[in-house]
Amino acid sequence: MNRIALSGIKPTGTPHIGNYLGMIKPALALVENYQTYYFIADYHALTTTHDRKTLNHQVYEIAATLLALGLDAERVVFYRQSDIPEIFELTWILNCFTSKGLLNRAHAYKAIVDENIKEGKNPDDSVNAGLFNYPVLMAADILLFGTHVVPVGQDQKQHVEIARDIAIAINSNYGQILTVPEPLIQATVMTIPGLDGRKMSKNYQNTIPVFADPKLVRKQVMRIVTDSKRPEDPKDPEACNVFAIYKYFASPASMEARRNQYRQGGLAYSAIKQELCELLEDHFATRRTTYRSLMNDPDQIDRVLRRGAEKARAAATPLMEKLRRKIGIRR
Repeated sequence: MNRIALSGIKPTGTPHIGNYLGMIKPALALVENYQTYYFIADYHALTTTHDRKTLNHQVYEIAATLLALGLDAERVVFYRQSDIPEIFELTWILNCFTSKGLLNRAHAYKAIVDENIKEGKNPDDSVNAGLFNYPVLMAADILLFGTHVVPVGQDQKQHVEIARDIAIAINSNYGQILTVPEPLIQATVMTIPGLDGRKMSKNYQNTIPVFADPKLVRKQVMRIVTDSKRPEDPKDPEACNVFAIYKYFASPASMEARRNQYRQGGLAYSAIKQELCELLEDHFATRRTTYRSLMNDPDQIDRVLRRGAEKARAAATPLMEKLRRKIGIRR
């Protein structure tokens, strides 16, 4: 049997170029070497998103984005987290084998606590129980399907390590029931700079949306911060925020030619920005048409996700039946 890879995406904003290059594109490539599960983590989003219409819309945005960018729902298991009740039953079981101390050390929780203390607030100010238990729900997402590898960035590696610790704790009590997963650190995934040079993030409002109208894309690209060097001045391409995005969409020959132009002088930032706009349009125009068609037909998205949920639940049922028997919930 093929090794299983699982990747989830939280619906908390319109997908942008940073999401595409840093997570979506590498995740979709997993299908070549693994049996792949992709899911929309809508219950994870509930820790921060409490508006029904916003959450619903963002679920469709993510589903349409993945499908438009090439996810083949017939070849993989693609589902909405909330359609799999076994995930939440497993979450409770895992909670009962997870020490509070382990969750106290989770990076996301610790960061909020440290910031609250720094500002003189109660350490748990604005922390809901969902946020605190977030790593356990993530562990259930992973462990339910016998996942072997989870593609993550270095900053998410701890979540997989927590899932490993919980799986080992249960296995030590009941035998080898759960597959102990490994983080798959993508060596080629790096931080994509936004318009201001910081990491591209909706939190910084410095993004280039993947499927925005070409006029908006151009407006955003033209806002990318550069230095004050003149066209004739030599420049360092590796220090340029425009080239940091350009290099992912240009051909190898074009990339090398532009790199040389940077170093020799004679390249205006306005010219490389215009070329980046054209490359983004060439890359995403057809996909944007597909995306818009899907967003105008949410019933089609629902059908795809329901079929995926059926496959996911069929895969989850044997493990849950075995686990219930082992812990004494069933004979």
